[in-house]
Amino acid sequence: MNTFKGFVIKEFKQIYRDKRTLLVLFGMPVIMMVLFGFAIRNEISDAQIGVLDFSRDDVTQTLTHKLQASKSFTVNAWLESYEEVEDLFRQGNIKEIVVFEQNFAEKLEREGVADIQVITDATDPNLAKLVQAYTGSIVRDYVADLNAENGIEIQQAGLQPEVRMMYNPELRSVNLFVPGLIAIILMLISALMTSISITREKEMGNMEILLVSPLKPYHIIIGKVLPYMVLSIVNVLTILLLARFVFEVPFRGSNLFFFLEAGLFIMTALALGVFISSAANNQQTAMMVSLAGLLLPTVLLSGFIFPVSSMPEVLQWVSHFIPAKWFLVIVRGIMLKGSDLMLVWKETLILGVMTAGFIGLSLKKFNVRLQ
Repeated sequence: MNTFKGFVIKEFKQIYRDKRTLLVLFGMPVIMMVLFGFAIRNEISDAQIGVLDFSRDDVTQTLTHKLQASKSFTVNAWLESYEEVEDLFRQGNIKEIVVFEQNFAEKLEREGVADIQVITDATDPNLAKLVQAYTGSIVRDYVADLNAENGIEIQQAGLQPEVRMMYNPELRSVNLFVPGLIAIILMLISALMTSISITREKEMGNMEILLVSPLKPYHIIIGKVLPYMVLSIVNVLTILLLARFVFEVPFRGSNLFFFLEAGLFIMTALALGVFISSAANNQQTAMMVSLAGLLLPTVLLSGFIFPVSSMPEVLQWVSHFIPAKWFLVIVRGIMLKGSDLMLVWKETLILGVMTAGFIGLSLKKFNVRLQ
């Protein structure tokens, strides 16, 4: 009994002796509660929309003001023609465009019917359906108010929005999740496995041997991450083949451009994994930091499942530091919209800066150990 008691006390001391592990153990429940509590949203807020108004009369302006007044929408684009629609959607910020036909008020008063077309970016089918539902609700409320004020019978069906989906007209959820899974899998393999691999060398005492060898710090880093880079590239190929031939996800962009962007993201994830391993002293800490600090935020804050625009402003700012968020914009744009570098240059630049920053911090950590 005394032996068992001593063993239990020893285990407790071992856990509480490592302050970083202790911080992760107590911090992880808090992080999970905050992320799940605030990031999971079934409603939308401040979704950016555009308006194409061929009529420009009092009724269309009133409807536009009602859309703008709603907390769900922000009108950020005023279009002059249909030719502008696809360019706006390919840029990735606008989620919906509301189109009013010519002579809208006159036709509504004379015939009781007028056409409203709602064009949505269906690369995220869940968000597209929510945006449509919110728009339809605002239109129906306007019709009810108009009937109450004027005492006229306007057919509510006449103001039902005519819906048009772009890039994913069938609202297939697989078109949303498969591109997102590429980011999740690459982050899991590249960052998590790299961080665990290097910290394992520390625990076994091999890292000290490497550090006093003729190898330079960048030699050690490259040697450790190269196998995971090759494995990640193979996984990208496998995922693309499954997406195309099993799930029938469209691929409208350039294959070469896609692989270049995927290579950049792999470098970002590997550099992040090396940085975590250089700061962690053991595999347990590295794994917990990777899971709590990488995997959960990647799933919840990158836009993989829930739209970032619907999250609290603080979490939206936090999401800017999630590499997968920027890669998701790139990969969905290439696969579903046929985007090129001119449309995703900002996201590419951000990933490049992140990669350079993580590599610099990792090399600095190794140089400190050498000294």
